[in-house]
Amino acid sequence: MLSVLAKSIREYKKPSLLAPLLVSGEVVMECIIPFVTANLVNQIKAGCSIGVIVQYGAVLVVMAGLSLTFGALAGSACATASCGFARNLRKDMFYKIQDYSFENIDKFSVSSLVTRMTTDVTNVQMAYMMIVRTAIRCPLMLVFSFAMAFIMGGKMAVIFLLVIPVLGVGLALVVRSTMPLFKRVFKKYDALNSSVQENIKGMRVVKSYVREEYEKQKFGAAAADVQRDFTRAERILAFNNPLMQFCVYAVMVFVLSFGSYTVITSRGLALDVGQMSSMLTYSFQILMSLMMLSMVFVMITMASESAQRIVEVLCEESALQSPENPVREVKDGSIDFDNVSFKYAKTAERMALSGIDLHIRSGETIGIIGGTGSSKSTLIQLISRLYDATEGAVRVGGVDVRGYDLEALRDQVAVVLQKNVLFSGSIRENLRWGNKDATDAEMEEACRLAQADEFIRQFPDGYDTHIEQGGANVSGGQKQRLCIARALLKKPKILVLDDSTSAVDTRTDALIRQALRRYIPETTKIIIAQRIASVQDADRIVVMDGGAVNAVGTHAELMKTNKIYREVYTSQNKAGDDDAE
Repeated sequence: MLSVLAKSIREYKKPSLLAPLLVSGEVVMECIIPFVTANLVNQIKAGCSIGVIVQYGAVLVVMAGLSLTFGALAGSACATASCGFARNLRKDMFYKIQDYSFENIDKFSVSSLVTRMTTDVTNVQMAYMMIVRTAIRCPLMLVFSFAMAFIMGGKMAVIFLLVIPVLGVGLALVVRSTMPLFKRVFKKYDALNSSVQENIKGMRVVKSYVREEYEKQKFGAAAADVQRDFTRAERILAFNNPLMQFCVYAVMVFVLSFGSYTVITSRGLALDVGQMSSMLTYSFQILMSLMMLSMVFVMITMASESAQRIVEVLCEESALQSPENPVREVKDGSIDFDNVSFKYAKTAERMALSGIDLHIRSGETIGIIGGTGSSKSTLIQLISRLYDATEGAVRVGGVDVRGYDLEALRDQVAVVLQKNVLFSGSIRENLRWGNKDATDAEMEEACRLAQADEFIRQFPDGYDTHIEQGGANVSGGQKQRLCIARALLKKPKILVLDDSTSAVDTRTDALIRQALRRYIPETTKIIIAQRIASVQDADRIVVMDGGAVNAVGTHAELMKTNKIYREVYTSQNKAGDDDAE
């Protein structure tokens, strides 16, 4: 785990190493100051001159200044190192997630990945900040202070050797008890974030069904669940403070009582006033270091589970990889499904697709019709290798999709989904996702073909109109047309429209299909639709049922030979007739 996380330090190695060195200088100064002060007290007791006092004072001022300088520089280096480390962690995780297949995303869930990149990284950042500064400072302070206390107080320093094991055992018990709680609570954080994400995305549905109170109760229950586990963990961690306080006061009572007794009975021969004052200072330094060390342990305890969750993301390998010597050119848009079967998980009991044997010529327009759950979308996801077939092979341009370079294959397959995503930015910037080098003329032509140019020009800023996150400020039909235009700019070998004209009227739908035939005649066009009218003029129509191909043929052929197709056509046209009446 540590070796994986260490790779994200990179350019911040220098401040990460500089912080402990500066902290070491700070600790040395802080440990020498009481020693010099003790000598000053003894010199004053012996009746030294003002000159000697001034010399000692000057030395103490210089040492205090050095200690302050070392501390300030250490704090700056520590902040740079920890913030930079967190930045690199988030960057590495984000880049890793970009390479994930849908299977990997399904394994973690979106809400869990968001939690790992935010809350978990913040926990690790705080722990790293403590490690490069406090975790170095505390042990050094313990060692130097104990050594100086032994030099100054002799046998009295044995009290520290008795206290440290007590604290060590206490900390070990606290860590052992809280680790399982923190492990559980972070999983509940994922569930909490998932609830929030689901609620915000479905806010219109929540409000239309007046389910705000239900959502509040659901969120409240999830938040209370997180609170209960955190409260239990914090209660256990709270034992750390009284244990530390007990040890602090026990040592102070011992040093004050036994030290005073020694000073009085020996008349300063075994222990004088200066040594006594330095012992008190070293006692504070040692015990404060122990308290800080306990805080480090608490933070590391919390962060260790977060670190493990981050490492899981960084070590996860995409389920889909390009082969060693991939094919980088897609010859044409022909598609062959050779006895393909597929299921989403190895443990799934049934296949989502079974026995698919389908062959599509390059440049053909193929319609796909089927009821909900007939695996229409699953079928087309195998073409761009978003998933791999469980059995059989999918070929594009005569080559098994597993033999292609992933980027090269997906660059030649454009998919327009029913629920498309537009990103925050201008319309122009969104269109250039299809072709980053597209000219204004090319964008306008693509938008005209997608029946989007007219409504774009009605906006005050035209193609520079700002699109809000997710395309919240445009209608569903407008969003679909913009996404079709974006796909046309790509000029792919294969274009898949997955129910992507469901939000437009039938006239606009017909105009878009007519434009596709004229603009990209050599591109293989696959149209998944619920409306028969959207696929009626396709070269062939595939009827899906229960994850299998039920029939393939033209509209006329299927009307004669296929019961499912005929029933769908009859029900839709009957509905249309009823509406007309």
